[in-house]
Amino acid sequence: MRLYGLETEYGLAMPEGTPKTQIEDSRRVVCSCQVPHVTGWDYALETPRNDLRGFTASRLQHDPVDAQWDRDATRIDDERADRILINGARFYNDHGHPEYATPECSRILELVTHDVAGDRIAMQAAKQQGATLYKNNSDYSGASYGTHENYLVDRTIGYERLATGLLPLMVCRQLFVGAGKVGSEVGKQCDYQLSQRADFMTEVAAVDTLYRRPIFNTRDEPHADREKWMRLHVICGDANRSEWATAMKFGMMRIGLELVAIDEAPVWQLANPVQAFSEVSRDTENCWRIGLHGGSWTTAPDVLGSYLAAARQFLQGEDAEMDWILNEWEQALTDLKDDPTKLADRADWAAKLQLFSLYSDKWDVDTLRSVEMDYHDIDPEISLYTALVESDRMRKLTDDARVDDAITIPPNTRAKHRGEIISRQADRIEAIGWRRAIVAGEVIDFEVDTEPNTTEGAS
Repeated sequence: MRLYGLETEYGLAMPEGTPKTQIEDSRRVVCSCQVPHVTGWDYALETPRNDLRGFTASRLQHDPVDAQWDRDATRIDDERADRILINGARFYNDHGHPEYATPECSRILELVTHDVAGDRIAMQAAKQQGATLYKNNSDYSGASYGTHENYLVDRTIGYERLATGLLPLMVCRQLFVGAGKVGSEVGKQCDYQLSQRADFMTEVAAVDTLYRRPIFNTRDEPHADREKWMRLHVICGDANRSEWATAMKFGMMRIGLELVAIDEAPVWQLANPVQAFSEVSRDTENCWRIGLHGGSWTTAPDVLGSYLAAARQFLQGEDAEMDWILNEWEQALTDLKDDPTKLADRADWAAKLQLFSLYSDKWDVDTLRSVEMDYHDIDPEISLYTALVESDRMRKLTDDARVDDAITIPPNTRAKHRGEIISRQADRIEAIGWRRAIVAGEVIDFEVDTEPNTTEGAS
C-alpha cells in the first residue's frame, strides 16, 4: 500500500498588503476559490502534538517573530477559511499563507499532476484578489514557509528504523531536488545554495514544524487507522517548480521507504546531520563532503549512490514507476558527477543558475533575487520557469488535459469517496476531513482501502 500527499504553502504578495493584514489577505485568496467545494473542516481527529517516539508534546513551538506579527494582525472570523474541494483536496489559510493539500494519490505521476492542478487552483483564486503567489520557501527576511510531503507507512516499521534508514537520504537528496536559493538568512553567508529550507533546519528530529524545525519530523498523526498506519510527515524538502524534481522527491523517498521495510537501507552514521544539511546546500566547490562518526567522511553523491545500488539489487523490476525512478536517479547521478550544469533541464537549482547567467554578468543579489522570484511565480504569463518549459529547456512530465481534469476529478483513492460526497451531498455536510465526513449527523468513514495501480510509470 502506497499513498502520497503534498502540501504547499505559497508565498503571498497582495497589493497594499502589510504584515498586519497578511492573515486576512490570505483568507481572502482562499475564499476566492472557484472550484466546487464545501466548508467545515473536521478537526476532531487531528493530533499534531503526538510524537512517533511514543509521547505527546505539551505544546508546539512557535517562532517568536511570527508570534509578534500574529499578535498585531487583524483578527477575523473563519480565519482558516477551509475549502474542501470536489477533487478531494484541501485549500486553506495557514499562518498567512494560502495552502493547497493534494488529495491522496497512489502513483507519483498522479501526485505531480494534482500538485500542478493545485497551482492552477491557487493562481485562479489569487487573481480574483489581484494577488501574486510564489511557490518557494523563503521571504529573504528570516521567515520560511513549508512544503510538506506525506507518506503512508506500515506502523510495524517503527520510528527507529525509519529515522536510521531515511535521515541520510533526506540530507543528500537536495543534490537533485533542491529548489536553489540566492544568498542565505542564517549563519555563514553564501552567494547561492541548493536548498531553500537548509537555512531553517536546526534539529535532527522533533515534532515541531514552525520553529526549531527538524530534518526528520516525528509528528504522529496518521489520518488513518493508527493501529495499522503511520504518516511520515517530511518538512525538510523544498517547493519545486520542476515536475521532474517533484517526482524524484517522492520517488527517492519511495525507494528509501521500501528499502527500510525490507531492512536493506544503507547504514550511514552522520556525525552531525543538521550541519551536513547546511554544508551540502552551501558547497560551491561541488565536493559535498559529509562527516561521519569516528572522524571519517563520505560525500553526498556516494550516499545517494549507495541507495541506488541497494534499490537496483532489491527493488528493480517491481513496477514501471520504480524502474523510471531508478533510471532517472542513475542518469542524474552520472550527470552530477560529470558536470552539474547538465541538470539544468530538470533540477530547479541548476535551472536557476542557468537563468542567472542570462540576466546578469555579475553577482548582483538584488537582480538575481528578482529573477529568482519570477521563476517561482506560479502565473504562467510571468513565470520564468514556464518560459523554460515552453522553450523545451525544462522537462515536463504532466499532460495539460489531465491537469485540467485533476482540478475537479479526484484520484481513485479514498479521496474519490470524499469528492463524491461533496458532489452529491454538499448541503448536508456538517464536517469533513481526511478520514471521515459527518453528513446530517451520520459519520461516514473513508477507509484506506484502495490498492494502488502500479502499472503506469512516471514518464
